[in-house]
Amino acid sequence: MFNSNVFDYINVLDRAADASWVRNEVIANNIANADTPGYKRQDVNFEDELERALGNSKYKSMDSKVAGLRGVELEGRIVNDYSGFSYRTDHNNVDIDTENVTLAANQIKYQGLMAGLKSEFANIAAVTKSS
Repeated sequence: MFNSNVFDYINVLDRAADASWVRNEVIANNIANADTPGYKRQDVNFEDELERALGNSKYKSMDSKVAGLRGVELEGRIVNDYSGFSYRTDHNNVDIDTENVTLAANQIKYQGLMAGLKSEFANIAAVTKSS
């Protein structure tokens, strides 16, 4: 058996897609609780976790940074967003317009991640056909 990094980017894209899916559910929950007194908006923190895992080394290629993620658990964490902030008298901090925009942006991000995964698998298929 040989050691290959062929799935390194696929694994990162997969984790990002999972986090995007969870973010979609969290945003839907925010929208559902827009009129619940005291409810605090939630979000998923994945991008910061990925950035921290990749590190800040200027002298490494992205390939070597992504290869270094083997065994690192990349999970999106659900966090209360602006938990001390409320512009309403019922202490709810959900703005329905912001949630709808965030939902649309997250759906576009998810579609992009799926396209990236499809492209990575197409590249693998093209290599296996030519060999």
